[in-house]
Amino acid sequence: MSLPADQLALLRQLLDRPRRVAVVSHHNPDGDAVGSSMGLVHLLKAAGHHARVVLPNTPADHLDWMPGRADVLCLDRSPDAALSTIRTSDLVFCLDFNRLDRIGGLEDVVRAARTKVLIDHHQDPEDFAVATFSDTSASSTCQLVVDIAKALGWEPFLDRDSATCLYTGMVTDSGSFRFRSTTPHTMRTAADLLAHGVDLDLVHGNLSDTNSEDRLRLLGFTLLERMTVLPALRTVIIGLGQDDLKKHGFRPGDTEGFVNYGLSIKGTRLAAFFVEHPDLVKISLRSKGDLPVDRFLKEHFNGGGHVNAAGGRSELRLEAAVQRFMSLLPAFLEAHPA
Repeated sequence: MSLPADQLALLRQLLDRPRRVAVVSHHNPDGDAVGSSMGLVHLLKAAGHHARVVLPNTPADHLDWMPGRADVLCLDRSPDAALSTIRTSDLVFCLDFNRLDRIGGLEDVVRAARTKVLIDHHQDPEDFAVATFSDTSASSTCQLVVDIAKALGWEPFLDRDSATCLYTGMVTDSGSFRFRSTTPHTMRTAADLLAHGVDLDLVHGNLSDTNSEDRLRLLGFTLLERMTVLPALRTVIIGLGQDDLKKHGFRPGDTEGFVNYGLSIKGTRLAAFFVEHPDLVKISLRSKGDLPVDRFLKEHFNGGGHVNAAGGRSELRLEAAVQRFMSLLPAFLEAHPA
């Protein structure tokens, strides 16, 4: 991959001597957020810097195992240490988000940080960093971190721990290498990481084989009772209310991937998943082909992401949010015929 030479030169200058570095990512961190942040910290430490991951909240259980996890600071568990680490850092890396309002309670302290570097693959990044590496064609932020590390001459610093974190993020954000963003370069990068000793049983076991009984029962309930199929629109809509979550002992991360079940129905072009929380409704959209769900959510539901996978939110109640979505859906589909 070709990285911007001026940004690389600036990054080399920023890292030309040992620095105190904080690496932050978005609220409700997914595999790419956790993997890229932890992978980068391993590399920074190997290069002689003092680095630490700071997250807005604790990752879900299926991501809470990667090498170095014990050193990660989460704002919801260690607020004073998390904020102090960012305030006293010489440099703040911002990974896997394109706007500062996506990092929850870390927004103000990160915005105040003088020197920030953005590494991300989402569209329309906010202009807040002194150095920006933004590539919407990349399958993951983890892939970008590997590209940057190699461009800096840091390939000797890649080891089993950093490779495990980065490979995990690549797997999760590429749908196990099946999304359209997967390229030959993606596969070569993954192969390079595997060559550093990644344990596939460890990675995929933690990602796929850590379900609780409550989560599986919630999934069954969701597909049986809360899924609506609209064949004429080639759309599937799933909605879970607060009572549904409480009844099934919901824990953060339990609904991860539920939206993909809707998209797996033969002939489906669009899947929408609504989850009601006390203060908002979270919306996840997945699509096939050239149906740009990121643009739809950006225009109507304060969201964004990628062409075929995006998230947004609504301050309406669940029923009202679904109704608004339904009112907008026909025009959106008509504007983007299959």
